Amino acid sequence: MPKIAMIGAGSIIFTKTLMMDIMASPGLEGSEFALMSPTESKLRKVEAFANAVIAENRLPARAWATTDRRRALDGADFVIIMIQVGGADAFQVDYEIPLKYGVDQCIGDTMGPGGIFRALRTIPVLMDIARDMAEVCPNAVMLNYANPMAACCWALGTAPGLEFAGLCHGIQTTLDLIAGYTGVPKEEIDSVSAGINHMNWFLKLEHRGRDLYPDLREKFEKPEFYVNEKVRGEVFRHFGYFMTESTGHLSEYLPWFRKNQKALDLYCDQPDFGGASGAYYRYCRMITEKFASSDPLGIESRKLATRSAEYCSHIIEAIVTRQPFKFNGNVRNDGYITNLPAGCCVEVPMYADGTGLHPTVVGALPSQCAALNMTNIIPQGLAVEAALNADPEMAARAVALDPLTAAVLTLKEARDMTIEMLEAEAKWLPRFEGKKLAPLPTISIPPGTAAAEVPLDPALVTAHRFGKLADADAAADKGV
Repeated sequence: MPKIAMIGAGSIIFTKTLMMDIMASPGLEGSEFALMSPTESKLRKVEAFANAVIAENRLPARAWATTDRRRALDGADFVIIMIQVGGADAFQVDYEIPLKYGVDQCIGDTMGPGGIFRALRTIPVLMDIARDMAEVCPNAVMLNYANPMAACCWALGTAPGLEFAGLCHGIQTTLDLIAGYTGVPKEEIDSVSAGINHMNWFLKLEHRGRDLYPDLREKFEKPEFYVNEKVRGEVFRHFGYFMTESTGHLSEYLPWFRKNQKALDLYCDQPDFGGASGAYYRYCRMITEKFASSDPLGIESRKLATRSAEYCSHIIEAIVTRQPFKFNGNVRNDGYITNLPAGCCVEVPMYADGTGLHPTVVGALPSQCAALNMTNIIPQGLAVEAALNADPEMAARAVALDPLTAAVLTLKEARDMTIEMLEAEAKWLPRFEGKKLAPLPTISIPPGTAAAEVPLDPALVTAHRFGKLADADAAADKGV
């Protein structure tokens, strides 16, 4: 039976969900779970719950906990990543400092200043885990749930020999939504989707050979449907394809929906994850404070039930039992989407079987879909470079090129915000120690300043003169 290392097992509810999914999977009942977190408090609660589930369901499984990451990884067959570096305290900085500058985020874990700084905190830890795996479990498969998914998996794609996939439930939950909108059972919908994480496009939506897109387009012209997903619906109406991320998320990945109060009132007026400011941070803070004084696992059933919508257990089951399983995963773009950059992270159809993980080639996305993806890929790439090299200048450039930030702030304002965030998050960015991002003052131009005389390229002089002659000829033709 496989040894499964769960890194970040202090994420109580998520660890519990994935672990019980695996325990409920045919052929995985006897798995060994190595639960790892850097602190003991939540970890021991998860360990006790896991052993209670094993006892109640009379499983031949084993679960144990440790704060020693290399011990948890040693000899593992699968490594599940659920880390959130800095927790709710870092998340608070991710939200509150940008808001002070006018950058209003709803979620802040994928794009925006919050997503970029989460990448700066998380990527170095992921790379340390990858290096440990190369030494103590070189054949293990990593299944990553840490956000920002695209930036994290882009970095992981640089780790030599690492077999991994980043997993997200956006496609499964969006198919539930589409099934409800079209009246077609989810299991009867044939779909193909590809793109980047949280901006993955449904390239095909069919039911028994019938295209479902006309039905979906008709629905989103009706106010009662449009109001459920204003941002996703508006992007669908203008760009022609439905995507996998909800209004709250998508509103901060693009420049049109949160840049001023008019846009917020029009598109982001639904509560909580429908676009409300700081919705995810407030939720995480509430959960953190609640769990500090209570044990959420104390009221959870220990009886195994139907597996959740998460892909994780199905992938492990497919590799162990050699029964193929199809899913969408985040991987290095080695030619899978031909009009997105090589080496970036893409989310594409994959399958798992006894030989491992297998991404499939999609080809080119519709050009407008690739263009929207690129608005996120460019700052993601700079954030990855900044994280891997502990480069504050590159971090500032990533923030400046973030679509929401660029829609709201000047370059100087974006830089000043980055400086403040780097200082506030220093304890979670140890590799940046001693590296300062210098402010760039505004150039003051005194009244009456004469422009400096500069030499001109002869070709430019010729072109300038030719332009003047052409203007004169045009004026003469008009009788001026």
